[in-house]
Amino acid sequence: MTTVIKNGTAYQNGRLVKADVLIDGQKIKAIGTDLTGDKVIDAKGKLVSPGLVDVHVHYRDPGQTYKEDIRTGSEAAARGGFTTVGAMPNVTPVPNTPELMEKMVEENKKKGIVHVFQYGPITNDETTDVIPDYAALKKAGAFALSNDGHGVQTAQTMYLAMQKAKENNLIVATHAQDDSLFDHGIVNAGKTAERLNLPPVTELAETTQIARDLLLAQKTGVHYHICHVSTKTSVELVRMAKARGINVTCEVAPHHILLTDDDIPKDNGYYKMNPPLRNKEDQAALLVGLLDGTIDLIATDHAPHAKKEKQGGMKGAAFGITGSETAFSTLYTKFVKNEKVFTLEQLLSWLSDKPAKTFGLKNAGVLEPGRPADIAIFDLEHEKEIKEADFKSKGVNTPFTGHKVYGSTVMTMVDGKVVYQEGAE
Repeated sequence: MTTVIKNGTAYQNGRLVKADVLIDGQKIKAIGTDLTGDKVIDAKGKLVSPGLVDVHVHYRDPGQTYKEDIRTGSEAAARGGFTTVGAMPNVTPVPNTPELMEKMVEENKKKGIVHVFQYGPITNDETTDVIPDYAALKKAGAFALSNDGHGVQTAQTMYLAMQKAKENNLIVATHAQDDSLFDHGIVNAGKTAERLNLPPVTELAETTQIARDLLLAQKTGVHYHICHVSTKTSVELVRMAKARGINVTCEVAPHHILLTDDDIPKDNGYYKMNPPLRNKEDQAALLVGLLDGTIDLIATDHAPHAKKEKQGGMKGAAFGITGSETAFSTLYTKFVKNEKVFTLEQLLSWLSDKPAKTFGLKNAGVLEPGRPADIAIFDLEHEKEIKEADFKSKGVNTPFTGHKVYGSTVMTMVDGKVVYQEGAE
């Protein structure tokens, strides 16, 4: 049976065009005008996009499934219009061995309703100096490497890891954090930390590791990807590195361009994230970095926690914010519809084809005949309120609850199958 999505505005090859999309089984058969199919989905007034790609999510499965699991995490992704995600390995146990990696990959396919690619750790348990067998992890299904949540503290360890990752053609995606400089901080160093009387986090905790790792990446030739860059200096370092031909890419998280530490109203655990919200100068530099290509893509760092772990003040709260279900709508509303900082085409590229290209995900992020029918349909015309009750994720830890936004997801399809439909149970 064929299905045609009619009357929508499709994002294809970097452009928005009025077009129908014909789906035959799991594949896109044609994109054009006046197409017909056995079943019709009317997308009049709607945006038809390739399924979004998020290379940075935390699904907590196995070991921490009270926060999230593969099923709920992938349901949250689908509700946000994402059809492909990259799951971080900070689970229990960390997939240090090919046996554990194979099991995670199998569970991702079995339980996930979107495509879930699995990271392997840079080092065993993410906090040691022991480097696992990258060749075996890759063979077992790891698509990239990360210790996200932890910076690699020893330069020699990172140097060896990059050498071995290069040998195995694996991306090293890092959470840049020097623990000695982070020093148990909570809020970005500055007036907000002083106002709330909370331990400050200096930007040096991030930028000094990036500077170190860029030199190591230059020496080894590895593809070095920096997760959630958050400071002006970080952007400047990446810009200089790219000019020197270093194989570096980076991402920014939605919350770091949507909010600054000035937006933290009080000592509220929902605003505790790592890296922390930075200042307005950093925020402005991140936006410039996106627009000039220094920052390659947007990734949510979807980090769900149980309510009890985020209640009370920041000192006792876990780090992290959810993002799968709010990313597109919040970014579209603020930066495309209201402030016109960037175009809809640019936003879609940073959330679809750019992350797919950066991580070599050949069948993701594009709307083309012959490709998998991974498609998201968005409503750009009607305003909706972000409500906890609507979340598919187990985590509701976001300060965006109550915000009114445009760009809600109407439908998400994976391999031609509807995996999310607005209003459906």
